[in-house]
Amino acid sequence: MCGIIGYIGRRNAVPILLNGLKKLEYRGYDSAGVAVCTDEGVSVVKCRGRLSSLECKLENCTLNGTLGIGHTRWATHGEPNDVNSHPHISESGKIAVVHNGIIENYVQLKNFLMSKGFRFVSDTDTEIIAHLVEYHYNGNLVQAVLDSIKELKGSFALGVVCSDCMDGFVAARKDSPLIVGIGKGENYIASDIPAILEHTRDVYILEDMEVAEVTRENINIYNLYGQKVDKQIFHVDWDITAAEKSGYEYFMMKEICEEPKAVKDTISPRIMDGKVAFDFSYTREYLEKLEKIYIVGCGTAYHAGVVGKYIIEKLARIPVEVDLASEFRYRDPMINDKNLVIIISQSGETIDTLFALREAKKKGARILSIVNVVGSTITRESDDVLYTWAGPEIAVASTKAYNTQLSALYLVALHFAYERGTISQEFYMKTINGLLDMPRVIEQVLGNMENIQKFASMHYNASSIFYIGRGLDYALSMEGSLKLKEISYIHSEAYAGGELKHGTIALIEDGTLVVSPITQEYLFEKMVSNIKEVKARGAQVMVITQERHLQELKDLVDMVITIPDVDHIIAPIVAITPLQLFAYYVAVLKGCDVDKPRNLAKSVTVE
Repeated sequence: MCGIIGYIGRRNAVPILLNGLKKLEYRGYDSAGVAVCTDEGVSVVKCRGRLSSLECKLENCTLNGTLGIGHTRWATHGEPNDVNSHPHISESGKIAVVHNGIIENYVQLKNFLMSKGFRFVSDTDTEIIAHLVEYHYNGNLVQAVLDSIKELKGSFALGVVCSDCMDGFVAARKDSPLIVGIGKGENYIASDIPAILEHTRDVYILEDMEVAEVTRENINIYNLYGQKVDKQIFHVDWDITAAEKSGYEYFMMKEICEEPKAVKDTISPRIMDGKVAFDFSYTREYLEKLEKIYIVGCGTAYHAGVVGKYIIEKLARIPVEVDLASEFRYRDPMINDKNLVIIISQSGETIDTLFALREAKKKGARILSIVNVVGSTITRESDDVLYTWAGPEIAVASTKAYNTQLSALYLVALHFAYERGTISQEFYMKTINGLLDMPRVIEQVLGNMENIQKFASMHYNASSIFYIGRGLDYALSMEGSLKLKEISYIHSEAYAGGELKHGTIALIEDGTLVVSPITQEYLFEKMVSNIKEVKARGAQVMVITQERHLQELKDLVDMVITIPDVDHIIAPIVAITPLQLFAYYVAVLKGCDVDKPRNLAKSVTVE
């Protein structure tokens, strides 16, 4: 959510800033801008819309300088327009600021600054930061930023330039990610690694309330008291091509096609000598004393958590609650040191999830995080980390991250169940072998997309699409419905199949499309009855099921999409792929911007 890039070196900053912002488009934005320090002072160019609009605007002006900051904004305070776009400048025009996050006490600060004669032109909370830095500025930009952030309440990642300080800029963060890129004769800041990966693989990861002073040759990092902090260099070891489209029309399709490798990379290194093996330890003694597990996430990660609840309770026989991170800490959860909290986040920076983690940790719980991004804030604050190693996920709608989160949760459930002795050796080995076979199974599904594409071509103009399922298939339905609404803008809801007769069936009319995963053997007949109920009221139905059920269903429904005959307990890992593909093809046929759906951001770093 929002993107920051900053550069100081010997090259013209503008092309570097624009290219970096393009690499951050996946985060979601509705306006963009740059501020460059020139001989005439700080020059700001910004506008509403896509980066292409900013590029056109920059073509009509000569903007050259070796120091600059750039930003893509996702509107929170104030509508998306040219004035509210970042960067924002101070009263004198000397200081320019870019900001990710939300300042919660901006009204009080604005009133104070107005009483000191500062004038405001935007509706944003960010503009107060530019004025506040100027208010504290007495020739030392680092100190001015330090003094300013002490007064800010909320979350922020900041890039600050000043026309008096042509040899560098200042950055700071709290609860919103920010890195400092280490170059040779040039240095960078960015809100995410892809923005600077073509320039450097070595970065410093700023912690909360740290301030970085960045010049061409040096990077100094200070704590809130102005004391220098020694930082370890984090080396990025994934290939830049992993963040490129590589011939695919959209990142989303590329990332769906990467699911076999991503799932393999999550599962295979954790199976040693036929057993699940982690870098951390959960002994039988610890698990026997465990009173409850909480699983916390947002959006897709939450849906993965629902699957996690089913399988951990079923296999390990430990009570599990699943919580939306945005609700978790506000309900004052009854957590203690006999609880384990499993945190799920692709980015490791999701602000609601991070705050939920801190709430749980404050109450004494042990934290296990399932995260894709190495070195992210959530991983640094967790007791144990299970990396999914899915590689960069650029499309806003999450795909391979979900499959890998499920894979990680299955490994956790199997490990807990084995340690507690709640499953047989035969089941344990059978399920492990099934997980190891998942990459091949997903490959098989990806090799048979035609029927999904065909059915999507018949229904991409639908005004409303419903998803129904039972048990693990209900969790799948929620994620399938989310994918569709995210990228196609079609109204969609997911319902438990047994709830149809309790009101939902009133929404079914002639021609209504219903999508239903039916992969759970013990619920097969129940779901067939639900399908008959909607068919009797004129619904069109697409089912996702194992090949063994094709003959039973092909005359009952309008389309059967088959997956290989995997065991029903691990079916969600592969059965989600056809639902992702269906959402993708519907969105493409509608002409939607699949990778950058409107109003959405990849990494949600504000509450």
